[in-house]
This record gives sequence, C-alpha cells and structure tokens, in this order.
Amino acid sequence: SDVILVYCYPKTIITKIPECPYGWEVSQLALGGICYNGIHDSGYYQFTIPDLSPKNKSYCGTQSEFKNPVYHFYNSIVSNDSSVIVKSQPVNYSFTCTYNANYLVNQAAFDQRYVLFWQRASPCFQHHVSLIQKLCYVPRVATVHVKNGSSGSFESQLSLNFYSNAKFSSIKEAPFVIETSEIGSDIFAGVEAKGLSDRFKVVLNNCWATPSSEYFYQIHWPLITKGCATDNSILVHENGKTSRATFQFNAFRFRNIPKLSKVWLHCETHVCDSEKFSCPV
Repeated sequence: SDVILVYCYPKTIITKIPECPYGWEVSQLALGGICYNGIHDSGYYQFTIPDLSPKNKSYCGTQSEFKNPVYHFYNSIVSNDSSVIVKSQPVNYSFTCTYNANYLVNQAAFDQRYVLFWQRASPCFQHHVSLIQKLCYVPRVATVHVKNGSSGSFESQLSLNFYSNAKFSSIKEAPFVIETSEIGSDIFAGVEAKGLSDRFKVVLNNCWATPSSEYFYQIHWPLITKGCATDNSILVHENGKTSRATFQFNAFRFRNIPKLSKVWLHCETHVCDSEKFSCPV
C-alpha cells in the first residue's frame, strides 16, 4: 500500500502522500474534499491543517472527537475531478492524529538539609491512562510523544516549574537555596503546556510530595486533591482556565527522613478541551 506520512503537532497537522498517485495531479486532490491546498515537496504532495483552534475546528473538513482519555483529529485527502470522464483510479487517504489527556509530571523540588538546596532536576512525566507504565527522564521540559500506530504522532510539551513570586512571571533557575530559617516560606509552582491551541486548558487533578522519586511512595504529603487545596496553607491560583495551572505551598521537610534526601513534587495533569467540555476550575 502507499505510504502516508502524518506529522501531528500541537497546532498543526501536516500530511504527505506520494506524488501522482494513480496519475492524479496535486491540483486534482482536495483536503477533506474541500480545499485544494496541496503543494509539491520532494516527491510528495503535502497538505497542511494550519490551525486546530475552536474557530477553525472544521478547517477543510477536519473533524475532532473525544473518547476518554484520548482526543482524535481526522481528515482525508481525496481525488476530485470535475471533468466529464475520469481515467484514473479514485484515491482516498484517511489520516488521524491522537493524543491523551492525562499525564503525570514529576520533579525534584528540594533537598532536605540544614541549608535547603532547590534543584530543577529533569522533570519526569509519563503517559498516564489507567495503569502506570513507564517513566521518561528528559531535559528540563517534558515532550509528550503519543503514537497511534501508523496514523501519526502528537507532540506537546509539559513542564513543572518553580517561580519567584505569586505573579508567576519569572521561572526560578536551578539551583537556588532556601536557608533553614526559611522553612515555612511560600513556594510557587505550576504546570504549563507549551504549543497547544487555546481550546485546551491545563487542569491539576492531584499534586503531592514524597521524599522519593517514586510517585506512589508510602510516605507522601498531599497538596492538591481533586483540584482543590488540601489545607489553608496551600493556595491554588489558577486551575483549568488557561494552558498553565499554578499554586503555592509552604517549604517543609519530612520527619525522620535523612537530611540529604530530596523532596519530589508530583502532579497528575489533565489537558481539557474547553470547546467540548466544561473544564473543572
């Protein structure tokens, strides 16, 4: 069978098919049977869906649907010739881009020592549906790769960051230090998705801290549960409104834990399609 190449990006879908399939020229092939926007590109015909935002949700016949916890965007490239007779075999190249809505983002928050050493360690995230599968350690910003067989892959970026203050305008670069006397001071954190269309909002379902990188470690301290702060010392600034969810909590240490051990922060994050659903705020 012919090879169809699908590149699924946060805001754009690019599809390539071999040039002149069954004798058809690029001017005779239409995206969604509507748009004749194909171009030549190194032995292929390339078709582009430039925007997945709500106003262009049906760009050139592009359709979308949500089957929990996966989003699907799909379309096709079809032959369409208005001449009286057709001598070429009709073609219909269907393609799909998919990505999941739920992710787990982890990051080392700080060392528990007499002088607390905060470190932006490599964030750890994983594809989180119903069962925990595999951790991926990547530099600074997590890139989510979700594949759907030969249909294509979707790339997005999730990062768990620490900020200087409640304005969340300046990310704190690692390493930074908190003196022992500053235990109890405010720490500002947030999860941000890069490159997604405005229709998608970041929702923090649960956030918790552990003295180990294992997110299901038996010793843990809940910060956010079902989208809400677990006590009055924790303040959720924004959740489910934009591509970034932010909150603050007090610096602390675990009892009876060696002073050199780290505190890890974990957040279960949901990417919500605000066009189709009422995203929890």
